[in-house]
Amino acid sequence: MLLYIRALLLLALTGVLTWVLNTKQGDIPPMGKFLSPYQGFWRNAEAPNDFPVSQTLRLPGLQQPVQVRFDDRHVPHVFAQNDHDLYYTQGYLTAHDRLWQMEFQTHVAAGRLSEIVGESRLETDRFFRRMGLKHGAEQSLRVMMADPTIKVVLESYSDGVNAYIQSLTPRTYPFEYKLLNYAPEPWQPLKSALLLKFMTFDLSGRSDDLRMSNILGKFGPEVVKDLFPDYPQREDPIVPVGAPRDFTPVAVPETPASFRAAQSGKVPQQEPDAELGSNNFAVSGAKSATGFPILANDPHLQLNLPSIWYQMQLVAPGVNVYGVTIPGAPTIIIGFNQQVAWGVTNVGADVLDWYQLKFRDASKREYWHDGRWKPVRRQLETFHVRGRPDRVDTVLYTHHGPVVYDHDEKPFLAETPIRHALRWTAHEGGNEVLTFYRLNRARNYQDYTTALRSYASPAQNFIFASTQQDIAIWPNGRFPLKWRNQGKFVLDGTDPAYDWKGWIPQAHNPHVKNPARGFVSSANQFSAGPEYPYYIGWDFAPWDRGHRINERLTRMTQVTVDSLRLLQNDDVGVNARTILPRLLALVQPQQLPAAQRRVYEELSRWNYRYAANAISPSIFELWYPNLVKRIWDDEFGSTPERPLRYPSRDRTTTLLLKEPTSRWIDDQRTPETETLEQLALESLQWAADSLTRKFGPLGPEWRWANQKSTDILHLAQLPGFGRMDIDCGGGAGIVNATSQRNGPSWRMVVALGPQPKAYGVFPGGESGNPGSRFYDDMIETWRVGKLDELVYLASPNQQHPRVHAAWMLQGK
Repeated sequence: MLLYIRALLLLALTGVLTWVLNTKQGDIPPMGKFLSPYQGFWRNAEAPNDFPVSQTLRLPGLQQPVQVRFDDRHVPHVFAQNDHDLYYTQGYLTAHDRLWQMEFQTHVAAGRLSEIVGESRLETDRFFRRMGLKHGAEQSLRVMMADPTIKVVLESYSDGVNAYIQSLTPRTYPFEYKLLNYAPEPWQPLKSALLLKFMTFDLSGRSDDLRMSNILGKFGPEVVKDLFPDYPQREDPIVPVGAPRDFTPVAVPETPASFRAAQSGKVPQQEPDAELGSNNFAVSGAKSATGFPILANDPHLQLNLPSIWYQMQLVAPGVNVYGVTIPGAPTIIIGFNQQVAWGVTNVGADVLDWYQLKFRDASKREYWHDGRWKPVRRQLETFHVRGRPDRVDTVLYTHHGPVVYDHDEKPFLAETPIRHALRWTAHEGGNEVLTFYRLNRARNYQDYTTALRSYASPAQNFIFASTQQDIAIWPNGRFPLKWRNQGKFVLDGTDPAYDWKGWIPQAHNPHVKNPARGFVSSANQFSAGPEYPYYIGWDFAPWDRGHRINERLTRMTQVTVDSLRLLQNDDVGVNARTILPRLLALVQPQQLPAAQRRVYEELSRWNYRYAANAISPSIFELWYPNLVKRIWDDEFGSTPERPLRYPSRDRTTTLLLKEPTSRWIDDQRTPETETLEQLALESLQWAADSLTRKFGPLGPEWRWANQKSTDILHLAQLPGFGRMDIDCGGGAGIVNATSQRNGPSWRMVVALGPQPKAYGVFPGGESGNPGSRFYDDMIETWRVGKLDELVYLASPNQQHPRVHAAWMLQGK
């Protein structure tokens, strides 16, 4: 009897254990399924010889055979006979390597993460729904699907993705699906539109309107004019000052009298990473060693695995283009063909404004505008929360846009005002896919400018070079036609004078072609000088990177690919070069103990390079920010109730160099009066003490790579699937902008000529599968600042020593 009881208990225990291991427990995945040798993550491991060197795939919907060749970096080179098959194959192959990444990012943009991971991400989902990303994607999709060419592109791409999804079983799902215990869903063109809107949020979704309104209310307009000027003292704009203008400006709306009056009154008391940026530059044939233009681009984004970019070559009648795309988006976004090359950096224009609303009553069903009550549109948003009942949220819409928070609650981003409507170019319909479709096929400058006309957001600095000896750059996108400073502060949502009044004509966007200096460049700085007739913003990236790039390009002659590769890796800190001599002069070294005096002497010998082994960057990058904090935090430090911001780096530099007795130096929170010398001394001592506590006495452990500690995390921040503590130099505000979590996400240099020669690398690999040797095989090349020569094939039968596999795709 006892044996039977034991057997029943063991059977029951086995049943419970089986249930536990195959059921998601809170945030813990069903480990039985995940660890199963038959269908778990072990199935995702790839042996070196797992990738088929030759195979024929029969896929539903293909119209004609497609040849695909793979090089030694696993980059697919697609040869199709029509557009439908080209983008079908692009969708299929991208999904083959990056399906989970594609779908995960669109779930974020659509506000659907809680479907996958549960209630913990519900507030994230609410925020993205309330910011209107899905609404904006639907607007763009309507525009794109009305274009017959782009309709084919989007639908073919989706069909290709779905053909791959249909080939999967739970056993062959990417490992993240197994870990998180869910299944891929069919791809739709809306997902591609969502992906582009997610990039728009990443690159233009921050706002200082609330902070600036709080500063205006606290200090008044004179302080704002002094500390937050509309144009910095140090700038090297994208379009050189004095460049000829080829348009007659249209009339700009007049500044409302009420705005001028409001600047002296009270205002409401009530974002993405500021380090995101990019570089691009191109030199003319007259300045290059080849006699043809050379173009370079390195967009700076968050560093993740899988990498944000995916390399491809796409060939069909009328197009032979190589470059990178964002998984989930058809066409090539940065790249080159036989005649042209192009790249992008973020503009950072002010294209997001907040409007303070006046509701009729607590029901919030009407708001006051233009002398009458207008109806509020109420949109229900349903959230399918994993393991919980559905949640329903109501988002209010005015003619401005969505009311992100309509009652008092803690916002997802502190800078988001309550009971304000959001006006944002991301909500506008645009046809960005058409822009890239045309750029992929461009042959000359006219083709390039035609392509830019359909582009809306996020606004980008499109750099260009051609074999016809043209170089150019257009800060391009849809820019609202505003009066000066419209949107620098929270706007009056009751007065139509504060509404957007239209758009700057696209042909009037800042641009320059073939400047006399022989190069064009951008690094997220001001698009043009103060003479530009339109207002597109007041706060752009500091001048450091742009100035350093222009400084080096001005001196260059006989430019080669390697010249521009080395420039991409330039590690001179212009801010340190500008400020450090002044900071050292403020400190009397005899005031320092012996150990700290050695720190001072180390800095005195610095050449301002942020090399991995350099010690001085570790010291300066603690000293300078701490000094800035000591100067500004007493007046401009944020609280949850009243977010503020510090004045810009440019304004701080002016204070440090020219205003040693400024009233802002004294800390109002202490009874004594602080001096600049005192603050400089204390902040240097704080930096030295911090590094000593972390690494011990001054020595090799203080090296910059240790202090900066660059990490490339898995996109879902899954431990063990990223690369930590990458030993490299660079830093925020440096041309080589590799910081702790951000950096050059794709480096490319293209030498145009009779046959283009191109080089590139990104910090990852083509595959999204951590079990593949192509998951992170490019990181070492990227880390040391080198580039791979890109395999650019003229035909599917061209022999090349680096091509190692060939597939044939045919219709069923």
